[in-house]
Amino acid sequence: MGDAAYAKRVLLASGGDVVSRGIASGLVTHGCSVVLVGDEGALAGTAEEARRCGGGGVAVVGLDPDACDEAAIDAAVDRAWRCFAGLDAIVICYSYEGEVQDCLNISEDEFKKTMKVNVMTPWFLVKAIAKKFRDSESSSGGSVVFLTQIIGAERGLYPGAAAYGTSLGAIHQLVRLSAMELGKHKVRVNAVCRGLHLRDKFPVSVGEEKAEKATGEVMPLRRWLDPEKDLASTVLYLVGDESRYMTGTTVYVDGAQSIVRPRMRSFM
Repeated sequence: MGDAAYAKRVLLASGGDVVSRGIASGLVTHGCSVVLVGDEGALAGTAEEARRCGGGGVAVVGLDPDACDEAAIDAAVDRAWRCFAGLDAIVICYSYEGEVQDCLNISEDEFKKTMKVNVMTPWFLVKAIAKKFRDSESSSGGSVVFLTQIIGAERGLYPGAAAYGTSLGAIHQLVRLSAMELGKHKVRVNAVCRGLHLRDKFPVSVGEEKAEKATGEVMPLRRWLDPEKDLASTVLYLVGDESRYMTGTTVYVDGAQSIVRPRMRSFM
């Protein structure tokens, strides 16, 4: 399948982290045009790196995922829509991990921020873009892709992430429910559930030595996630036409970390 089949116009909601940088570069390399939406300062490096990949165009639209309301999100999506005369997909990578801590120590403000950035802002983004897809009357509709991780999945729970894991668990359900209701508008909704990489908060919190021990002795593929290379191809597939009959689905890209989680706990 050539790159032309994946030349989509994609809104990538990003905090400028290493995961979304890898996805942005992968999309642009395969001919997609990408509008990065988020804090403009944090996204400067992501935009520069993506532009060096050639292929599609890259634009940036400012939005604060922590402080924005629905009206601000609608305005940002409208600006993003105009960057390339319409959009074909949205990939939502916003993620606020917070601190790894005992659940009884999570403050009210921390819990509210976690839900705002990880659930409310993504949902308002989906609402705004789905209305655009519906009203554009495109024959191909549109694709929504959430980027989540195994900390929010039923088979990948980790201690110290009560707020973060709960917010990601909500995304798993949102994928199913919104897919059920948006299908009539030819809008597909799926998720990529990623494994952990060594710069994630949980591996950092347990220490490099323990994390490396788990790598060699427990993980089936004997390595952690490579955030720059392991996710883009799956996102590209869900954005493209080859996945046109997939909706309401969560695809695990975790090297089977979630399957061996009970064994990992004895090491970590």
